[in-house]
Amino acid sequence: MRIGVVREQWQGERRVAATPDTVGKLRAMGFDVVIEAGCGASASFSDAAFEAAGATVADPLDADIVLGVRPFPVSLAQRARAGQVWIAHFWPAQRTEELAVWAATGATVVAMDQVPRITRAQKLDALSSQANLVGYRAIIEAATQFGRFFPGQVTAAGKVVPAKVLVIGAGVAGLAAIGAARSLGAIVRAFDTRPIGEQIQSMGAEFLEVKIAEDGDGGGGYAKEMSPAFIAAEMALFLEQAREVDVIVTTALIPGKRAPILVTEEAVRAMRPGSVVVDLAAEMGGNCALTTPGGVADVGGVKIVGYTDMASRMAEQASQLYGVNLCHLIDDMGKAEKFSVDMGDEVVRPMTVCHDGAVTWPPPPSAVKPAAPVAKPAPAPAAAPAPTSKPKAKKKSGGHGHSSAPAAPRSTMAMMTLPAAGLMLLALGPFAPAAFLSHLLVFVLAVFIGWQVVWNVTPALHTPLMSVTNAISGIILVGGMAAMAATTGPEGYQPFSPTNIVASIAILLAMINVGGGFLVTKRMLGMFRREA
Repeated sequence: MRIGVVREQWQGERRVAATPDTVGKLRAMGFDVVIEAGCGASASFSDAAFEAAGATVADPLDADIVLGVRPFPVSLAQRARAGQVWIAHFWPAQRTEELAVWAATGATVVAMDQVPRITRAQKLDALSSQANLVGYRAIIEAATQFGRFFPGQVTAAGKVVPAKVLVIGAGVAGLAAIGAARSLGAIVRAFDTRPIGEQIQSMGAEFLEVKIAEDGDGGGGYAKEMSPAFIAAEMALFLEQAREVDVIVTTALIPGKRAPILVTEEAVRAMRPGSVVVDLAAEMGGNCALTTPGGVADVGGVKIVGYTDMASRMAEQASQLYGVNLCHLIDDMGKAEKFSVDMGDEVVRPMTVCHDGAVTWPPPPSAVKPAAPVAKPAPAPAAAPAPTSKPKAKKKSGGHGHSSAPAAPRSTMAMMTLPAAGLMLLALGPFAPAAFLSHLLVFVLAVFIGWQVVWNVTPALHTPLMSVTNAISGIILVGGMAAMAATTGPEGYQPFSPTNIVASIAILLAMINVGGGFLVTKRMLGMFRREA
């Protein structure tokens, strides 16, 4: 089978659907690869580099599978034939009329923008791979338009306060923007209608929320349209933030609909001159009321960036990631030997918009596997009714906001430990030496206290807790050496006495504990150390 890679005809598009690296992957799957002359020139991939990877420069539209990035121009449908498979972004909700034209050709059209948001499909999720780059690039464009640099500094010439960045919409692009802005030293705030505050805070940003209990999760990683009351509260929040921040990055999209207006004209005019708005939804109408799609608008000194080619501005990397997404898809579809369009596949079916002369979009609900729901905090427990019999044991919190069922068994075992130890001491008292009894008492108390300390610490802190407290094993080293020294009696040193053997084992285990504790601590600190 042959795969053809077309040159993009979309105005300003620099990406290409394959790279020399992914051509090698396709060749390994058994395909012959044909590229259109100059298809990768704008992404810094020469025809010679493609040929060195095993591709041939020829007409790609005669191939069995045709690959592209942007939606294929409807004029290319004249070259399509039954049995061919055309793979690219398509955006069927915005191109319903074109669907009928493509369906009439008998070709199969697979839309990379319709990848279902399920675990199995993550490796071919082109929207996410490109959005990751777009979020990063948004901050770079903001920094280019901004009149100051992002980090705060104290110099001999005076103090420079850090820039404040607001990210609206914390999906893949939003989280990438947060990470890029934080790495540049900005103070970052973020808002999302979905309950993902922990993700935002874990990246060092402040999570903003409105005081209305409403879940904005629309499924598949997207937000849904909110109620009028929620939208009014949002607008008030964004207007307040516009007066304070220097940069606003908007990423909100609703599948199949115009992007919602989140930054009003009033909010733009409330921003200080020199501020920047980067609207990543510009191609779908824009989240800012004053966005000019494809360009930069200046409103009272505030720059509004409405570029629709953010991923294309990083064409080399974007092409590589997109090409790998396509390789994973083609691999899942059977490679060259068994390639087929399986309409019963939970990944392929939602992506197929035209097949066997029919429009197959939207897919039936049974073909779309719902995304895993976002974990929600446990609801506050209702007031307990008056007990009618023996009251039940109260459960302790497990440290994550959920009830912890094993709490009662731990409490019972803890209450049994000391009495059992007391009985053991009483039983051994008449026979054991006094030194042994004192050591046994210290051992039992240490186990009991250590057990209680560890179990009452949030599980998320167990690793840093143990990595540092393992160093306390140094006490065991000292005790073991003291015990070995005490084995020297009237008959001289006893190297193989039971005390010596037990002390040696204790010293060995304590050395592993001490070394391991400091090693883990060093690795943990290394995760937070910024390279020079």
